[in-house]
This record gives sequence, structure tokens and C-alpha cells, in this order.
Amino acid sequence: MTGYSHQKDDVLKRLRRIEGQVRGLQRMVENDTYCIDVLTQVSAATRALQSFALALLDEHMACCVAEAIAGGGEDAEEKVREASAAIARLVRS
Repeated sequence: MTGYSHQKDDVLKRLRRIEGQVRGLQRMVENDTYCIDVLTQVSAATRALQSFALALLDEHMACCVAEAIAGGGEDAEEKVREASAAIARLVRS
């Protein structure tokens, strides 16, 4: 089970909105839109992806990691290591 299972429709809706933003960027380039306007939209799409990633990480910590910690053992340690690595990747991006 995934942490976002209970709100999968909302997660997919959010991803479709981000996909729409990226397709909008493609149209802007196809239409020779002014560079600064394209960059503004790139910034908005980037923020949307970052926000999505943080929400997904929050769900993962609250569900998957919390359940593993409650169970204890090596699984708990592995889930914490995975979460830590995911946070490091997000910070570097």
C-alpha cells in the first residue's frame, strides 16, 4: 500500500495539471514566445513539481515510514534511510 492510496484521484489530478503546464511550455516555444515569459512558466512548473514532491514525501513519512517504525526492526531502519535519501535528492534538485 502507498501513502497516497486514499487520495489517488487528487494526486493524479495534480499531476495532470503539471503535465498541462509542461505542454503549455512546449506551445510557448513552438509559438516563439518571449524568453522571459517562457522562463516565468518554467519557474511555475518547477514550483508545482516541488510542491507535489513535498506533499508526497509528507504522505510517505506519515504512512509508510510511521508504519514501519511502529513495526520496528530492519524494515523501520530501511524506510528511514530511504526517506533520508529522498530528502537529500530533493534538496539537491
